[in-house]
Amino acid sequence: MLAETICSAVAAAGLGIAAISAYRRRFLTATRIAAYALVPLGLVMTGAVEWIAGTAFSPVAWAGFGVLGSAWLLFLSVRAVERRRAARGEVGGAAGRPAVAPGVSAPSGSSRGARGKPQAGPAPGGDDFSDIEAILKKHGI
Repeated sequence: MLAETICSAVAAAGLGIAAISAYRRRFLTATRIAAYALVPLGLVMTGAVEWIAGTAFSPVAWAGFGVLGSAWLLFLSVRAVERRRAARGEVGGAAGRPAVAPGVSAPSGSSRGARGKPQAGPAPGGDDFSDIEAILKKHGI
């Protein structure tokens, strides 16, 4: 009840200041002040102020914020560990498991054939930009 009264008083004072600004022919400033003054009034009318006041003084709500904060910290710590593992070159949870279908062909962009034998082309660890160089030579660049 007190929070609603304070918000209503702030809105009334803001509208008064906006009226004074409009009287001095500062219409844009008066409009901006009126807009800011109507926000607390709108919050009172929607019931948001009552909800916020009830939440701010509720120990259960604060415990809930604590639980949310601890969950957020756990997410951040997991993300930090994953980044550290990725920086070291360690692979995630599937590191020790064998491939599901080891005889399956490699992706189309790789230099190995369907049986895992190297195809004719650039040597592994060789020039990674050979495709780009071929395109540039084709266009005379």
